[in-house]
This record gives sequence, structure tokens and C-alpha cells, in this order.
Amino acid sequence: MRSDWTVHIVLVEPEIPANTGNISRTCAATGCVLHLVRPLGFSTDDRHLKRAGLDYWHLLDIRYHDSIEEVWDKHPNGRFFYASTKGKKRYTDVEYQPDDFLVFGKETKGLPEELLRRFPEQVIRIPIRSDARSLNLSNAVAIVVFEALRQVGFPGLI
Repeated sequence: MRSDWTVHIVLVEPEIPANTGNISRTCAATGCVLHLVRPLGFSTDDRHLKRAGLDYWHLLDIRYHDSIEEVWDKHPNGRFFYASTKGKKRYTDVEYQPDDFLVFGKETKGLPEELLRRFPEQVIRIPIRSDARSLNLSNAVAIVVFEALRQVGFPGLI
């Protein structure tokens, strides 16, 4: 097991500062890298964002991008998984590897349909009831991140 094993979390156009703050805290506590794809639905100076992240900001590796294509270009060897309620594959069916990228869409619309159609084998979902629309974004990120970390024995975590 690698001691530098990490997961990359990519939020495409997040809209709610408290969700991004909670996700930031999860990334800081687990050593995940957080990628934010613009446009953001809030200012990074937003007090709700800062409050949700508490005092973990110094532990966070956060990177900003202008498009998902920019993320792909900067990480050409990365494996990308796209979380969506439309996925056929459960998030637990993936064997996660070091430096995988977990991509999540905006709270109101999720990821663009064309992106999901482009990579159908890499679209994952969290099973939920058929009459429920979706989970909260920060909860969904935590569920998938901790499955990836569980699979490899929680490297670097106590």
C-alpha cells in the first residue's frame, strides 16, 4: 500500500457554499485533493463556505480549473469516475486505484448529459430509493471517498 495514495475530488460548478465547505473538510481530513471547476455559484470568501470547512483550510490541497477539459489535460493518465443517479454501475463495483478522480456535478442539475454519454462505463451511482431524487452532494462525496479509502486500508489515516 502506498503512503501517498490519494483520491481527487472534482466538483463541477458547485452552487452551495456549505456543501463545498463540508466537502473541503472531508478532503482535508482524508488527504484528498479537491478540484473546483468554475464557474462557482459562490465566492471562495463566502462565510458559509469558511464556516463549513472550520479550521481545516491549512490541511486542504485545493485546485481551481476553468473547465473539466482543463482537469483532463492536467491529468492525462488519471482514471475518472462520474457520479450520477443515472449510472448503471454502483460505486462499490469499482476497484479504486491511487490518484483516481471522482467527479460530481452541481447540486441542481448534476453532471451534463453529454459528459455521461461520453463515458458510460465510468459513470457510478449510489443506490437510493426509486422515489428519491438524490442525496446531498457532500454526503455523496463522503460515501464514495470512504469506499475508495476503505478498499486500500485507509492509508495515512488513524
